[in-house]
Amino acid sequence: MDSDFRRETKTVRLGARMPDALTRAVELLRQGDLVAFPTDTVYGVGAHAFLEEAVARLYRVKGRPADQPIALLLPDAAAMESVCTNIPPLAWQIAERFWPGGLSLVLARSKAVPDRVTAGGSTVAVRVPDHPLVRAICRELEAPLAASSANCHGLPPPVTADEVEAALVGRVSLILDGGRCQGGVASTVLDLTVSPPSILRRGLVTAEQLAGILQEM
Repeated sequence: MDSDFRRETKTVRLGARMPDALTRAVELLRQGDLVAFPTDTVYGVGAHAFLEEAVARLYRVKGRPADQPIALLLPDAAAMESVCTNIPPLAWQIAERFWPGGLSLVLARSKAVPDRVTAGGSTVAVRVPDHPLVRAICRELEAPLAASSANCHGLPPPVTADEVEAALVGRVSLILDGGRCQGGVASTVLDLTVSPPSILRRGLVTAEQLAGILQEM
């Protein structure tokens, strides 16, 4: 077991709408701590994407294999330019249609993205969630969130703060309780670095929805 777990982190649970929830989350993330939060899909747990040790801790806390990359949550579509390169016009068109929302796009990573986020790969998955709190955290942090579902690797993704607490108490510094997540399933992952684009994971946005817009474009 990781030494972080032997010491055990003091986990605070705070209502997502509390006046100091945003400030508390951003302060902890800047310190390299982990924060769990509701999204439009399922509860996520995130780290400051540009702090490599924080991202490494995210892997350890989840028990996530080191060869599996972690996605980035962004405040808006324009933020793609801070973490991606060679962004095709199709990415902007799809983002305009589906963001904020339950669709992650796989694009070529920029040099700003640490290797720990991408597991050393040349691509990164990015998403703008349809949840104002998460976007606000990214804006105040002035960095993306390296984020994954707030569970231990291989277990079902949580949709309530109670489920997050059962899995991650003593492992994360803060759980923001926003009630039950409405989406209930993870985001769809669409790889735009191949032609034709390929769905790597089915999720909230359906294959039929994507097929329709791809045919239009």
